[in-house]
Amino acid sequence: MKGIEKITARIQSDGSAETSQILREAGEKAKDVLAGYRAKAEAEAASAAAAGKEAAKRHAERLESSAHMEAKKQFLAAKQECLDAAFVRAQKELLSLPDDQYAGLLAKMACRASKSGREEILLNEKDRKRVGEQVVAKANEMLRRKGKLTLSEETREMEGGLTLKDGSVEVNCAFETELRVLRENMAAEIAAILFA
Repeated sequence: MKGIEKITARIQSDGSAETSQILREAGEKAKDVLAGYRAKAEAEAASAAAAGKEAAKRHAERLESSAHMEAKKQFLAAKQECLDAAFVRAQKELLSLPDDQYAGLLAKMACRASKSGREEILLNEKDRKRVGEQVVAKANEMLRRKGKLTLSEETREMEGGLTLKDGSVEVNCAFETELRVLRENMAAEIAAILFA
């Protein structure tokens, strides 16, 4: 039986050595596989982090752009309010001129708008009573012999200013109309003065 024991011992010894070798090789392969997956996981994590950073950066840029646009919109609205207030104030100041200055202003407006020199001057009811005759006299003096403007019996609904009428043709020189046109033509210049 000694021979069988020797053979069994040898088989066990060879099997142990072979098992150890297989286990070592399997351990090495497992380390390599683990290292490969770890590197792949780290690369994917880095890629995801970079993509996340890029997405966060784009989102922050969009938010900043939106905030910038909103601030610009609010600033433009504030500028618009200032321009509105300036024109409202200008109209109030025109309407509060002393009678002589007010009549002179309306006379100049009538002369500037007159084409034939024979138009009727239409005012609002208050101005017709207050300065109507003065306006006509001053305007005709400015026109000299080029025509003769008359004060119409008709009145117009307007804050101030006048309308010239020659037959069926009317020229609107109401303050609100004149100031609107002035604003359209000079908005950039006025804004430059107000916001310099």
